[in-house]
Amino acid sequence: MTERDRYLLDNQQVEAGERFRALATLFDPSTFRHLDQLGIERGWHCWEVGAGGPTVASWMAGQVGTEGSVLATDIDVSWMEESAGRSFEAKVHDVGADAPPTGPFDLIHARLVLVHVPRRAEALAAMIGVLRPGGWLLLEDADPALQPLTCLDEHGSPQVLANKLRRDFRTLMAQRGAELAFGRTLPRLLREGGLVEVAADAYFPVTSPANTVLERATVELTRDRLVAEGLATEAEIDRHLTNIVSGRLDLATSPMISAWGRKPLTAG
Repeated sequence: MTERDRYLLDNQQVEAGERFRALATLFDPSTFRHLDQLGIERGWHCWEVGAGGPTVASWMAGQVGTEGSVLATDIDVSWMEESAGRSFEAKVHDVGADAPPTGPFDLIHARLVLVHVPRRAEALAAMIGVLRPGGWLLLEDADPALQPLTCLDEHGSPQVLANKLRRDFRTLMAQRGAELAFGRTLPRLLREGGLVEVAADAYFPVTSPANTVLERATVELTRDRLVAEGLATEAEIDRHLTNIVSGRLDLATSPMISAWGRKPLTAG
């Protein structure tokens, strides 16, 4: 299995676009708030790691202006191509396997990336390595083990099925090297990486229309693998998708933990 094959959610499928838009709706406001609090300003040079869609890179570009720069990287940049070039640069790059781009960067951000990267320690070290002294690293990753349910209110068979399929999805993630309790480790990992002024918080969408879109797109993206691995049947998946369309499910995400730290101005 190659590093790319380990990534469970194929960005080349149509549903990936729906998933990116749902993630942007759910998490961009929180991400932008954190980036703003870190002081992003005109002239900064930024690296958006594993960007997926264009929304965060485009927002960054608006903050740094023409005096600064934004590099957005991913193993597949097809969802960024239409926006890239006007305000930021998009580049094919696998943070879990490739050497980091040339820095230094004033700000590096990665959301829902390292949890999926088997060589996450090396990827984190690479990001810290190209961060300028005084620069900020913001990592945001889910912690599926902290809150494993899709339906918090498991009051009927549709909710039981939804939670069963979420467990199946987590099994697939673990098989491909995802660390399901990774989010909670971010503050410690930033400190161990030598960063200072480390802090963290969490955001937990319980239910919304975007949660529903995200769940449907994720199930569609993974249904073939769920069936192939014998974790779920076609009938179970079809029934769950019908339940989603009914609008009667309150579908939660895993908590998103955001952690940030600054590279010291001097070593030691």
